[in-house]
Amino acid sequence: MADGDGTTGDLRAKLEGSAFHSWAGMSVLEAAPGAIEIALDAEPHHLNLQGLLHGGMIATLADTAAGLAVRTELAPGRTHVTVSLAVQYLRPGGPGRIVGRGRVLRIGRTLAHATAEIEDGQGRLLATASATIALGEPDP
Repeated sequence: MADGDGTTGDLRAKLEGSAFHSWAGMSVLEAAPGAIEIALDAEPHHLNLQGLLHGGMIATLADTAAGLAVRTELAPGRTHVTVSLAVQYLRPGGPGRIVGRGRVLRIGRTLAHATAEIEDGQGRLLATASATIALGEPDP
């Protein structure tokens, strides 16, 4: 694992310090080299007009899980940004705990590939996703 910003505590602090991730209610549960587990507690502002977990929130959780999985393998200060995200919705979700698990498939020189699985609190698979992530170099 990279020193600095790829550890569980460092990633947890980064999410807690992010206005967006705080609003979304995301938190880091566990992080290891190439893998991460994050969660959000779906509340009324996460639901669509039918009272189901909004697909955009599922995609956001998947994107965050895939990106943070890559982050666990990068040197401090190195940047990453998703350039492609494909989400396969398998079943609707509702209010309550939603867990995202991200896993690195490959990290190259300029691109990384990662996957994510999104489950509800009962362990039912809501969606899977694959991401291509562009890697940047740290500022000199």
